[in-house]
Amino acid sequence: MRIARAPLSPRRLAAALAAGALVLAAALAAGALFGASGVGWASLAGGLDAGERAILVEVRLPRVAAAAALGAALSLAGVAFQALLRNPLADPYVLGVSGGASLGGALALVAGAASASVPVAAFVGALVSLAALERVARVGGRTNVYTLLLTGAIFNAVSAALLLFLQSFAAGEELHALIFYLMGRVPALPGRELALGAVAVVAATLLLGARGRELNALAFGEEGAAQLGVDVERLKRVVLVAGSLLTGLAVARAGMIGFVGLVVPHLLRLAGGPDHRRLVPLAALVGAAGLVGADLVARTAMAPRELPVGVVTALVGGPFFLLLLRRRARTDDV
Repeated sequence: MRIARAPLSPRRLAAALAAGALVLAAALAAGALFGASGVGWASLAGGLDAGERAILVEVRLPRVAAAAALGAALSLAGVAFQALLRNPLADPYVLGVSGGASLGGALALVAGAASASVPVAAFVGALVSLAALERVARVGGRTNVYTLLLTGAIFNAVSAALLLFLQSFAAGEELHALIFYLMGRVPALPGRELALGAVAVVAATLLLGARGRELNALAFGEEGAAQLGVDVERLKRVVLVAGSLLTGLAVARAGMIGFVGLVVPHLLRLAGGPDHRRLVPLAALVGAAGLVGADLVARTAMAPRELPVGVVTALVGGPFFLLLLRRRARTDDV
């Protein structure tokens, strides 16, 4: 049996993607031309000197581009995990992969390793967590989503305990670096790393978008999707690996940044519906714009001091999550 194609107007899809691209372009322009240094629209109109050009080209633009790539990765991971768990309240961090990634990066920081090795250690931590999650949650050749959810919660609790243990041994600069890493900060990535991150985000967008109809079918449950011709176990493996690697990539470079993968997909579902053929590319565009905006707030809200961007996303996403939770509880009571 083949999956019936839900009506999706190409014109409406194009209009939605164009709107998302405009939102991202506006966020990129604002992120590049506003900041604590004073270099902005007026400076650009009057001509930039060498120092202002260095601030714009070597510091601000790479950071804005990195925020866009990381925001897209987190938002796509949110779409992937919410489709897998059939729960719009799911977040990329709920499966525990981000906990493993942050633990790997924290171990490198406390050990005094070179800064270049911290992302490698974080990425290895994500991969180890993914492998352990798959092994523990897979029973009898099948992976139950509720088992995944419970296993992820346990992984997060263990990772949090180990991170507290590491903080008790860290001192001085190591402790300061560790705290800021766990709070989440957007780095100014070098060109090669930024290009690799962009390629990963584009590949994930194409991979998940190509399976949009199958992701839609998961809304009918695993048995319903199987009756519609979906290889459910294969789809779950693809979604789990893609979402986990995207989360690991983001945590490896920016630390713990929460709620992007929750807020953006949920708002897009409210605005345009749950069709993943449209939701996946829009999540990449709007997620990129969202983290660029959050990083702009982090850079300017208390200038010249800078807030960790994870604090900004938590202050916005935390109350939003509580509102969603309250709304869902009311719906369940009806």
